[in-house]
Amino acid sequence: MADVNFKPAVSRAVEGQAAAAPAPLRWDIIELLFFAYRDFVGDPDHVLDQFGFGRAHHRVVHFVHRYPGLKVADLLDVLRITKQSLGRVLKQLLDEGYIVQKSGEVDRRQRLLFATAKGEALVAQMAGLQTTRIEHALKDFSPSDVAAIKRFLGGMIDRDDPDKVLQVILGTDNGTDK
Repeated sequence: MADVNFKPAVSRAVEGQAAAAPAPLRWDIIELLFFAYRDFVGDPDHVLDQFGFGRAHHRVVHFVHRYPGLKVADLLDVLRITKQSLGRVLKQLLDEGYIVQKSGEVDRRQRLLFATAKGEALVAQMAGLQTTRIEHALKDFSPSDVAAIKRFLGGMIDRDDPDKVLQVILGTDNGTDK
């Protein structure tokens, strides 16, 4: 039986050159992000459960509230979910009066989304819980520490993402910084 020797793909790619040592895995940050996310979304999850809603409902009503007149097509891009998945969640939010849909003034085919007062109240309740958690976590940080945290979180986001809403959040226009 012949001996089979495997080389890591990186070694083959840089044959004849000194291979760079792989970066150590950041289990500390990975796990902190897992647990932080679990608890950050867990607070609103308890509110959503009362209405039979899930995290997809939260994301939809959040972005519709934050960006009134958001087009359904843009919401699909932002959430990166299928039309079918959004349709189910959106129908429930529309039927229960958390969101309204209007036709575009210029292009009547456009479906523009707006949060109702009921939707705004739900978003405010969930954002209040999340803000309380954020404020508690930031209580001992200086303004420059907070700026560093925001830079870190911004750095975690794929900046090549074409999302229009993401461009607003990141303060960019057409993918370039202002």
